[in-house]
Order: sequence, then C-alpha cells, then structure tokens
Amino acid sequence: MNIECLPDGALAKAGRTLNVEVKDNIADCIYFNIQFWIFNVIFGPFLINTETMKVSNPLPCEKISSYVDRILVIEEVLVTNPFTLPLYANGSPTLLFQTAKGTIQNNSNNLTLFGQTVFPETLTIRDNFTLIAYFFKPFALYSLFGVSARELTNSPIGLNLLDAATTRELQEQLLNAGSTAAMLTLLDDYIFSLITKTKADCQLIRFATLAIAQNASKDALLKVQQELHITERTFQRLFEKNIGIAPSLFRRISQFNNAFQQLNGRQFAKLSDIAFNNGYADQSHYIRAFKEFTGITPAAYLKFGQAE
Repeated sequence: MNIECLPDGALAKAGRTLNVEVKDNIADCIYFNIQFWIFNVIFGPFLINTETMKVSNPLPCEKISSYVDRILVIEEVLVTNPFTLPLYANGSPTLLFQTAKGTIQNNSNNLTLFGQTVFPETLTIRDNFTLIAYFFKPFALYSLFGVSARELTNSPIGLNLLDAATTRELQEQLLNAGSTAAMLTLLDDYIFSLITKTKADCQLIRFATLAIAQNASKDALLKVQQELHITERTFQRLFEKNIGIAPSLFRRISQFNNAFQQLNGRQFAKLSDIAFNNGYADQSHYIRAFKEFTGITPAAYLKFGQAE
C-alpha cells in the first residue's frame, strides 16, 4: 500500500498552506500517495481541519526492524466531511490502525491488514482520527500472519478475521491508550509477538525480494532464480505464496520505486536520465509506468513543487 510523498519542496509548501507539522524529512521517507490528498484539501472542498495535525515517520525499533520497513503516523486529524485517502502500490504489506473506523471496499475496521495493493483503492474516514501504518518488508505477510499473501492481494481484511480474540484485546488497548507513543508500543509488542512465534522459513524469499529491490533490471529475475537454484515454477510459487504477486510485477514495482527515489531527489537533468538509469527502454516507457502506479505523469508530479 502506497501513500506517496511529494517532490522536494512541495511537502514543505503544502505544510505551510495547511499548517501541518512535518517531521523527519517525510518527503524522503514515506511512500504514500499523499499528493492527491493535498490536492483535494488545497484546491477542492476543505475536508479536514489541519491546525492540530502532525505527521511523523518514527523508525522501527530494533526488535521488529527485521520485518518492519518503516512507520507512518498522522496524528489529531479533525474531520468535517468524509476524508478519502487514495492507496497505491509500493510492494509493502501494511498493518493500518486508525482511532476512527475506516471504510475500504465497504468493510469498516480500526485495524486493517493489506497485502499487495496493485489496483488503486481508497480509505474513507468520517470522524476525527489518528492513523498509524506499519509497512512490512515484502516477505513478511505469510511469515507473520500465516495467510497466503495471494489471498490479500487487492483484498485488505480486518485483522479480527485472522485472530478475533487477540485483535479484540489489541484494539481495545489501542483505543484506550493515552498517547500515540503508547499506541506505538502496543503495536510494536504485538508485531514482536508474531515474530517470536513464526516458524516460516523466509530466507529464500527475503533474499529474492532484497536482490530484486536493489537491482530491478529485466534480467534480475533470472539471476535471482539461478542463484537460488530453483525452477521457474518454484520461483513463481514462492512469490505468489509469500508476496501475493508474480515476481515480474514485484520487479516492476521495485523498478518504479527506485526511479521514484531518483526523481524525488532531483538527481537528474532530464527524465530520460531516470529512465535509462533504472532500466526503462526509454522515457515514454518510464512515464507510462509512473502513470500506471500513481495516476499522474512525472511532469505533473514535479510541477506541484515548483511554485512557492
């Protein structure tokens, strides 16, 4: 699930416009498609009161860092009309908690577990809320929750469907917590309890996803498969079970994310530089991929951050 960050300068500008407190250089750290939300708030009807809203990006604590990639916290959002947040692909399964129930695909929950979100989705919240999102490593879903990742691809579920008793207790503790720090501690402890219980051998898929994420070129899949000494069919099954999508799609998402980092850091003279640096055939292929995963072009994305 992906709520993408804004280009350099744009988040700070949006923060000034919205009176949002931005911490820890969130524009470099968060893969959330937040620009659509900013556009709606600035240019469309005002959906939220942002005077008290705070956004932060705390680092996962050591005991869960082998399974959790990053954390997003949005605190004290005052909602005056239904608040809709678009969700996009980034390759990370996600555990989402919000103090007010959010609605996704007509299901309403405080605790929602996401697999791969390949197709655009939306989260709608109608009451004041604080939101916490734990973005897992790509391989973590089956290892921690014991559910086939393929079952959750484009089909987020309420966490209570996996373990009703534990989820009910966790949800009650979270809703009664006196601070966001207390909520984070509860979620850290819950995830650590899953880590201590896991019996799944995730060494192969951990290696494969890391290798592909670091080098998402077209020949990466064959190289990784050969290094693992497994057949193509076994390789496919490994990804479908643990990641929820085919290795080819995971590679394309990783390729997009790597290119996005370069775009967001303004480390290019022209878009074709990003395309070639990240293994796209040409600039048009890169633009097509960017639009597929975000709904807008790179030029439109960058344009928002230009004006002061």
